[in-house]
Amino acid sequence: MFKKIFITISLIVNIMLMTPTFADWNVKTTNDLQEKMNEVGFNLLNSSRIEHRFIFLAINRVYTRDTWADVSSVNRTIWVKPSIIPFLSSEDELAGILSHQIAHGVDTYQGVFRGYISILNYWVAPNKYDLKADKQAVDYMVNAGYNPLAMIVILNKISKQYRYDVFSNHTLISRRMMKIYEYIYTKYPSILAENEYANNIYYQNFLLTSRSNRMLFLEKIEKNSTKDVNYKY
Repeated sequence: MFKKIFITISLIVNIMLMTPTFADWNVKTTNDLQEKMNEVGFNLLNSSRIEHRFIFLAINRVYTRDTWADVSSVNRTIWVKPSIIPFLSSEDELAGILSHQIAHGVDTYQGVFRGYISILNYWVAPNKYDLKADKQAVDYMVNAGYNPLAMIVILNKISKQYRYDVFSNHTLISRRMMKIYEYIYTKYPSILAENEYANNIYYQNFLLTSRSNRMLFLEKIEKNSTKDVNYKY
């Protein structure tokens, strides 16, 4: 009898430990999303001491460079489509979305005319600036106490996988996620050592689909190389 009870309790505990629990995440409406965006967004700004103004809006915008979120170079508004709500499971994942756009937004404060034409950099070299924003986003998340692995998780849930990125506005999502993983591995190894997303099904899927690319990264580490890895499709 006691053995059965012990086994049952053990199974419950194991299930609870399989994935991170986010008891305070209860975002179901646009208003809920707006409230969380304000909270998470300003936490990201303040913790990284970003001395530029931004506001955050949950709105359905027709035109966008990104599918789910963007930042206006004209009025420094960071917005997210409410249709993303079913894909979000935690503040960390929302922070992954917002921090990337904040990084782009910071660039709009640089250059002539108070950064008015800085957005041209993004149009000329979108891949370069996306990867730059991803790395900066990881730093913002860590500074604010969010787990940057959530950025991989949310990207894996919402981002399409195209065949090529030679003529695309964005780097292939498989390569972007690997670059984020590499940056976390290199700069914040303790996050991977104490990985709370280890059993998250979306993170596990990333590990599955990135196996060959992670082998390439491992070779780079073993050779103590500083060259960029040409990650595969």
